[in-house]
Amino acid sequence: MSLESEEMSVVDHLTELRKRIIYVLIVFILGLVGGLFCAKPIYDYLISTDLAQGFVLHAFSFWDGIGMYMKIAMAVSLVISVPFIAYQLWAFISPGLRAEERSATLRYVPYVFVLFLIGLSFAYYIVFPMALSFTISITRSMGLEETYGIAQYFNFMFSLVLPLALLFELPLLVMFLTKLRVLNPIRLRKMRRYAYFTLVFIAVVITPPDLISDFLVTIPLLVLYEFSVFLSAFVYRKQLAADAAREEQYTKSED
Repeated sequence: MSLESEEMSVVDHLTELRKRIIYVLIVFILGLVGGLFCAKPIYDYLISTDLAQGFVLHAFSFWDGIGMYMKIAMAVSLVISVPFIAYQLWAFISPGLRAEERSATLRYVPYVFVLFLIGLSFAYYIVFPMALSFTISITRSMGLEETYGIAQYFNFMFSLVLPLALLFELPLLVMFLTKLRVLNPIRLRKMRRYAYFTLVFIAVVITPPDLISDFLVTIPLLVLYEFSVFLSAFVYRKQLAADAAREEQYTKSED
């Protein structure tokens, strides 16, 4: 391959990548517009739960109400965009895959949405209430008067819920990279201690500064990693079997 053809290939790849990014931005903006229409009923639901009924929320600036609607709209848009982003990623790298790899990895795309919703539900209904209750109990034990702003409440919620929901994509990401032969269970087991350290660090960063919240997020992340290793081993065994069958067929054809 000449230098000119290589340069054209790089240009073609960059052009394709730009096209995929533009598609993602269009879907995200459309999801943002749709999210603005859904913001009011979602907001009404979030503040009508028992969790939010324990205290009065205040607005401390003129932009708090608009800011909350925009945050909710962005969350809705993210839910819509995540599977589409996964599809665009698949579409970008699929020309370099074999036919069976393309069909196999394409099947992962719907599960991106499912895992994101599972992570979202786990974070909102389990981790967020416990983290909020713990921080409030500390505040009250110190005899402090509670005056919570609507912006602080939703910032606390989104900073905890959304990152954890995204981290629930870890098993699918590991399966995808194993299918592309970038990862394998042997490599994942060797890097386990570093992965554990990284996941604990992530849990500490995205949670409030208390031991209970860190623990509630760290344990599921470690379980997700071990589940990812199990799924990687499952995919890897199928790859080895397919490679052996292909080599055997090639040997027979040579004979």
